[in-house]
Amino acid sequence: MEKPSRLLNRNFFLLWQGQLVSQTGNQVAIVAMLFWIEQTTDSASLVGLIMMVSALPSVLLGPIGGTFADHYSRRAIIVYSDLFSGLAGLSLAGLIFIAPEKVNLILVWLFVVSSLIALFGSFFRPAITAAIPDIVPQNQVARANSLNEASEQIATFIGYGLGGVLFQFLGAPVLFLFNGLTFLFSAASEYFITIPQATPASSTNWKQAFRKFQIDTAEGFRYLWHKDGMKALFLAAASLNVFAVPIFVLLPFYVKDFLRVSASWYGFLMAAFGAGCLAGYVTASVIRFSGKSRSTMMSLLVLGTSLALAGLGFVRIPLVALLLMFGLGTMIGLVNVVAITILQVTTPDYMRGRIFGLLGTLSQALTPLAMGLSGLIADWSSQNIPLIYIACGGISLVIAITLSMNQKLHDFLAYEQ
Repeated sequence: MEKPSRLLNRNFFLLWQGQLVSQTGNQVAIVAMLFWIEQTTDSASLVGLIMMVSALPSVLLGPIGGTFADHYSRRAIIVYSDLFSGLAGLSLAGLIFIAPEKVNLILVWLFVVSSLIALFGSFFRPAITAAIPDIVPQNQVARANSLNEASEQIATFIGYGLGGVLFQFLGAPVLFLFNGLTFLFSAASEYFITIPQATPASSTNWKQAFRKFQIDTAEGFRYLWHKDGMKALFLAAASLNVFAVPIFVLLPFYVKDFLRVSASWYGFLMAAFGAGCLAGYVTASVIRFSGKSRSTMMSLLVLGTSLALAGLGFVRIPLVALLLMFGLGTMIGLVNVVAITILQVTTPDYMRGRIFGLLGTLSQALTPLAMGLSGLIADWSSQNIPLIYIACGGISLVIAITLSMNQKLHDFLAYEQ
């Protein structure tokens, strides 16, 4: 298949469109889930626990999902992941419509559906990221990543901005139904995509196929182990994720008990974060950072992110919190696009799925634990959310300063093709 000559070609547009719709539905459903649990149980521990359980599949199955993306049709993985996620979402909506009084059963099924969607996502994400360099021109990869990441943040802006309001007017069942339908729309859109890919010859002997799968997964680990700069980037992402997680897990309680505003403000804050990420993606697509300037910029952005996290703990004025969330999103968005683009252009096609599967696993290895502990620590500290925010930001700042002195990481970030 001939390499595309423009960014917004048919394949990339269908992929981007499908993701935008399904991610919007999913963000709305996440808001509905958080407020349904908070309204029904008033338990920060349950909120943290369900987020922890829903994150586990991505952590545990990232390398497997990445190897699948290198071995099997990335298009098929993308389509079936959205299809099954849609069916799972519809099942949750159906249960709440039919038996709204069975709170314990709904809670269990919330855990199950969240885990299933995360499981399908652990195959979906490496396939998407590995496919992008093959469906856009080489010199447009950074802009494609910006648009791809922007679809999630536009969805966050719309879904979280409206989610709190829609929850109050429509209720959780309707929002879960909407989520399932958006996943099905996305699967239908992606069905018409063509993704060029050279896949290994399949073996008819299942034992040989399984052994080959194991070998190739291990090869991904070895490849990463011998790339010192890449390895440092993965460890940096894992360390910083751990201390950013509590900010978002405990945000509904921060909004209600410390900013003292309505549930709609949770949506406004998350929308501000999404709009900030979008601004970061636009900046990354317009401005070409190169060499040492890129490396220096990344260090400064990570330091700024840590300060913004801590700053939320001191804020009691909603508008100031809104500005901080926008700034936080801008810095994170810019860092994400630059890091993903460097990984894509420095990793060969046959290894790309495994590397991004490993990125998902290693960068989020401690995230489920952080989610679970966030709720427990909040309840143990009588929900002193600002103190937790300040502690997380302070620890992140120490990590950021340490990373700024890692020369191998600087060399990797300063890569020139």
